[in-house]
Amino acid sequence: MPASDKDSTGSGRRPSRSDDTTRRTGRSRKSAQHSAAWAMRSAARQLEELLGRAPESVSAIKPTEEGWEADVEVLELERVPETTSVLGTYHVRLDAEGELLAYERTRRYTRGQIDRRR
Repeated sequence: MPASDKDSTGSGRRPSRSDDTTRRTGRSRKSAQHSAAWAMRSAARQLEELLGRAPESVSAIKPTEEGWEADVEVLELERVPETTSVLGTYHVRLDAEGELLAYERTRRYTRGQIDRRR
């Protein structure tokens, strides 16, 4: 086997595509496909499908043992002036494959409202 086909340990096996991904990014191919950005897009897309309204933003995302949790901001009632429009915050749970398991609206507020410090 030519030296160029050996891995850095000299084991004689040819590096796989996932080995190359791990070496460049520090993550395996599967986890690279399931990043926080991927989970955000998945949560927003599925919530839009259920609610019939496009999400404005994802304000929080975190991995869990089961998959991901996210808070998604959705415009619920458009008003003029825009600062009086009503938005809702939805807490979304996804499994490890990005499928929506559950969601609930946790907050409803006007766009111009500022949270008080706790």
